[in-house]
Amino acid sequence: MQTSLYLQRRGQIETYFDRTASEAWARLTSDAPLGRIRATVRAGRDEMRATLLDWLGADLAGRRILDAGTGTGALAVAAARRGAEVVAIDLSATLVALAQERAPRDLGAGSVAFRVGDMLDPALGRFDHIVGMDSLIHYPAAETVRALAALAMRVERSMLFTFAPRTPMLAAMHAVGRLFPRGDRAPAIEPVAEAALRRKLAAEKVLAGWQAGRTRRIISGFYTSQALELVRR
Repeated sequence: MQTSLYLQRRGQIETYFDRTASEAWARLTSDAPLGRIRATVRAGRDEMRATLLDWLGADLAGRRILDAGTGTGALAVAAARRGAEVVAIDLSATLVALAQERAPRDLGAGSVAFRVGDMLDPALGRFDHIVGMDSLIHYPAAETVRALAALAMRVERSMLFTFAPRTPMLAAMHAVGRLFPRGDRAPAIEPVAEAALRRKLAAEKVLAGWQAGRTRRIISGFYTSQALELVRR
């Protein structure tokens, strides 16, 4: 069940990426030249995407994957090229339209079906793997765990997601962000200590059949994110 806090934050994210940040995000995820700060974010995201794809494996033939929060579709396309059947969903209709525009016609044996909507929608069906790259970082830890519990009921093998690890730099950036006028702010990132997140995951009854696997923290200038793999026991 989606809480009021989840729905409120979901609306903020949708508005931000559909209106305020759509042009900047399109540029960030392209090959266009960037300033020094945004270049570090692009490099960090590229490294994180490569990490998650490496965890999925080189041969994804016959696998059904949910790319939860696909953005402009780079991970979805890469997974499809490895043979996967990908459902790529995002709250932002603007970003999904851009992803469809950028997606190559020939994906080999794989495919991508782009959708606008909520990653928690059970109508999306069942999957072998679910990937949420930087799509849960705007939710408090308790909401992240609830979302993973909901997704766990529709996945067979693994869930790969990222979270914002609590570091002094992220805490400072979070504090500075609150100084900007409300209309100019991105939805707040919610840093969480890894140990605290693991405790919350372990305490969630729906996730009793799951265990934490690989993890990797990536720091690239102004980009800090940590990947965590959850696998069935």
